[in-house]
Amino acid sequence: MSEHRALVVDDDPDVRDLVVMVLEGLGLETRAVGTGRDAVSTAREWAPDLVTLDLTLPDADGTEVCRELRTFTDAYVVMITGRDTEVERLVGLEVGADEYLVKPFSPRELKARAAALLRRPRVGSLAASPSPSAPLRLEGGLVVSREQQFATLDGVPLPLTPPELDLLATLATRPGQPWAREALAAEVWSGELIESDFVVDVQVAGLRRKLRNAAGRDLISTVGGSSYQLDPAR
Repeated sequence: MSEHRALVVDDDPDVRDLVVMVLEGLGLETRAVGTGRDAVSTAREWAPDLVTLDLTLPDADGTEVCRELRTFTDAYVVMITGRDTEVERLVGLEVGADEYLVKPFSPRELKARAAALLRRPRVGSLAASPSPSAPLRLEGGLVVSREQQFATLDGVPLPLTPPELDLLATLATRPGQPWAREALAAEVWSGELIESDFVVDVQVAGLRRKLRNAAGRDLISTVGGSSYQLDPAR
């Protein structure tokens, strides 16, 4: 995986060194910074494929840094933090993080999660392909393109994070039919997420809220307590 780049963001030099060692062990070209400002500027200039992001930085909150990163990059974001609360994890995932690790974490776990993410490159990286697949055009004015990483409703772009867009694109392949959590995890996250039920539920909740805000109605329903279904025309 030597073609991949990783940006390590943490104000603790010991943690930075550990994460760099793990990611370089995967063959990634790695840079490390200790502030939110440096994280954003380096990501803009260097275009990493993966970012590990501490939530507690000296000049910014990690969730705000993640939110800003999501305005210009679809790099995978792994949040690393000492805050082990459900609320913190919800916020982190809702602003666009793909994974969440709590300190102290196992280097083996970080390595496994980073490797799993990079085995499924962002489909948005294929947007420059000469023959991208045609967008899915559904009833109710919803248009979704996984390859080109965009979604619109009645011609208006939807402000989705990359995980939310991947999830919507998957649901859109079978509108009106339920997807079990396990099937969504396997399709969207390659079935390799730890706590996949939690991650799926959080991402569906964020996606459902944004679709409701745009459409004025619910477009995603829960089926049987464990499956989700996209109903764009209802």
